[in-house]
Amino acid sequence: MEEIKWDERGLVPVVVQDFQTKDVLMVAYMNKEAFELTLHTKKAHYFSRSRRKIWLKGETSGHTQEVKSIYLDCDNDTLLLMVDQKVAACHTGFWSCFYRIWKKGWKIAGKRVFDDKKVYGEAHDI
Repeated sequence: MEEIKWDERGLVPVVVQDFQTKDVLMVAYMNKEAFELTLHTKKAHYFSRSRRKIWLKGETSGHTQEVKSIYLDCDNDTLLLMVDQKVAACHTGFWSCFYRIWKKGWKIAGKRVFDDKKVYGEAHDI
């Protein structure tokens, strides 16, 4: 863990990718405690910048991420998690948080895997 370059707030950005499909699912942040919890449990834990607390991905939705491997980039300042994503990564119901593409405006290009209106508009760090 000493190799990781934590920013001035003690955070590191984390890119999350599905280990089977190779889809980029989301970007989040970890602090040292979230990193250690992730290592210990093999479930992805992140640090919410807006709520200023650690959260287990899927703690309310059940859409967890089982961590298969963790990579550190060449500058030691970004992590890549390869995960087994359960159901969906995005709180809006899409498989990936990157479900829109620019084509003379933002167009939906991703796959919706659930439709639960009560989760729309919630504050999330994704």
